[in-house]
Amino acid sequence: MRQTAAGGEKKMLLTRVWRQLPFFVWLIALWMLLWGQFTWVAFLTGLVAAVVVTRVFRLPPVELSGRVNLWYGLVFVLEFIVALVHGSLTVAAQVLNFGRQPGTAIIAVPLVTDDDLIMTHTGVTASLIPGSLIVDTDRDRRILYLHVIGVRTARDVERQRESVRNWERRIVMAVGSPAQVKLVRADASARAGEDAS
Repeated sequence: MRQTAAGGEKKMLLTRVWRQLPFFVWLIALWMLLWGQFTWVAFLTGLVAAVVVTRVFRLPPVELSGRVNLWYGLVFVLEFIVALVHGSLTVAAQVLNFGRQPGTAIIAVPLVTDDDLIMTHTGVTASLIPGSLIVDTDRDRRILYLHVIGVRTARDVERQRESVRNWERRIVMAVGSPAQVKLVRADASARAGEDAS
């Protein structure tokens, strides 16, 4: 009887660790991105930081969807790299254009999904791309507030909003639940219908 109980507890522990592993890996990757270094030292310090964050600051466990689509994950990573390069070049061009000041704005971006983890990933992704930074979040209404540069017209603002919504869509397609995937697809088709009319 004790062996069965011990085996059950061990299985529950392994299941919990397996479910939290992507979050743990994401913390290490986030650490390396924030420092801008992809070295063994950055990896090891990120590992230490992830252990400290998950063990010392005990938060409720994050329930992941259990779904990972490697194709959409690869698409997300590649598009993120392209956006990093494009954002860096755009900001550099705006800084070097002494005759014209880049316009700035704080914009509200309503998200489609009601998930803390997706909202966090979307906010971090938008903040890591040069030219935009999350300044506030409204969890209850699912709104991210961003400070963006390089906006002069309402069309520029809407383009920035759509960019953040696209990041949310890509993240959901990579790691969201089937219900969230349906939700973002329905939202994308509704927006496409609005644009067509």
